[in-house]
Amino acid sequence: MASPTCILAIDQGTTSTRAIIWDSNGRDIGSAARELTQHYPKPGWVEHDPEEIWTSLVAVIPEAMAQAKRKASDLAAIGLTNQRETVLLWERGSGKTLTSALVWQDRRTADFCQDNKDDERWLFERTGLVLDPYFSATKINWLLEQETDFRARAISGQIACGTIDSFLIWRLTGGTVHATDVTNASRTQLLNLHTASWDEELCQYFQVPRQMLPDVHPSAAEFGKTKGLPFLPDGIPILGVAGDQQAALFGQFGITAGDAKCTYGTGAFFLLHTGDHPIQSRHRLLTTLAATLDERPQYALEGSVFVAGAAVQWLRDGLKLFSKSSDSESLAKASDPEEPVIFVPGFVGLGAPHWAPDTRGVLFGLTLGTTSADLARAALEGVAFQIADLVEAANRETATPLRALRVDGGMVANHWFLQCQADLLGLSVKPSSHNEATAWGAASLAGLKAGIWTDLAEWQRLAGKTREITPKLSPQIREQRLARWHKAVNAVIAYYGG
Repeated sequence: MASPTCILAIDQGTTSTRAIIWDSNGRDIGSAARELTQHYPKPGWVEHDPEEIWTSLVAVIPEAMAQAKRKASDLAAIGLTNQRETVLLWERGSGKTLTSALVWQDRRTADFCQDNKDDERWLFERTGLVLDPYFSATKINWLLEQETDFRARAISGQIACGTIDSFLIWRLTGGTVHATDVTNASRTQLLNLHTASWDEELCQYFQVPRQMLPDVHPSAAEFGKTKGLPFLPDGIPILGVAGDQQAALFGQFGITAGDAKCTYGTGAFFLLHTGDHPIQSRHRLLTTLAATLDERPQYALEGSVFVAGAAVQWLRDGLKLFSKSSDSESLAKASDPEEPVIFVPGFVGLGAPHWAPDTRGVLFGLTLGTTSADLARAALEGVAFQIADLVEAANRETATPLRALRVDGGMVANHWFLQCQADLLGLSVKPSSHNEATAWGAASLAGLKAGIWTDLAEWQRLAGKTREITPKLSPQIREQRLARWHKAVNAVIAYYGG
């Protein structure tokens, strides 16, 4: 019997759950996806139903297998990637979920963060993260306060806590494994950046019992095997796990210092690989763990934009400007470039390098001549401007400025947007050779661990060629437009007391 040569990649994102089957040649041979319901119980609160997440996973795996025309015996391993920072509690004994999943966008702990800003310096030095509702620790503390016995039950070992990867690993292994990888753990604000392990002082500070946290492994490791599932047989190993942005960096073949990528999904996330040592940012970028193949930590600088594709989704679903997100491209092309519309998409606060959690979205420059096309253009530009800010900050952190930016995610299909991004960066942008770079990253970690590819050189040959979009805007015009953007952002931050 031939050895199995396919990888099942699970990509559990903010707006959907996807399963993709990859073969040993790096080809996507079957996929399926389900959208997720977004719950907004109060302004600034964002939740998911973890049972809906699980149900979506149960649905998409058989569909992807059927489309790929593969059997479970063809699967060498499972790779898992997930929305980061989103967190929930469940019972160890029954596996029953006890809370909603608080999504990374959720801002309900903003008051705690504001009240404890004086502690941010040592937290930043210890974790590489600013004190912000974005990260999991304050969310876990909030969840533990919702029932009088939660904390005591957590201390006694009855309640488990985890990001979405941990929850799915628990379910996939029949409740036998409670684990996470270094990339997801580094986004909780409970992991010591320098030791790549849980930090007792951080756990005490955020009042999170250490007993409820998962074991931390490298991104390519043995995370258990499937057990007791109606849609997969027992014994398929889970060998690759990484948070979505680190998975995308790996999937863009970003594995050495100086490699950088931006993923445009619900939010947009810029990562710059810095090798085997962490850089403490002087410009409010984050320091995070990069995906690893062994116990030796690897690091990256990261900038997070909370609203990217979500801005286009808002134009589609909230304002009803168009029926398909792809229509934003044709609208932007039809916009009058003389209409002075600037959109700062701070719906759930502004991330790096501003870290202003109380801001909201603001439109500047509306006139009686402003059209839906101008709003579409401004929304896309608002994303591109934010990434330009992140790249500028990153260039100040390192001795060698970026020469190009690798890009992936849903917005990469928008050619107008990619040209806009190149123009505002003054750099070439290079779309990934894999349409699903995040899932490919998870599949790659699992495949390398499983021995599908004998070494990194063999795997890197799968990168293929990619197109390149070069800037067309003059440096003078670029600087003028960036100056107007910065004026608008500063006005929003000042208005909301940032």
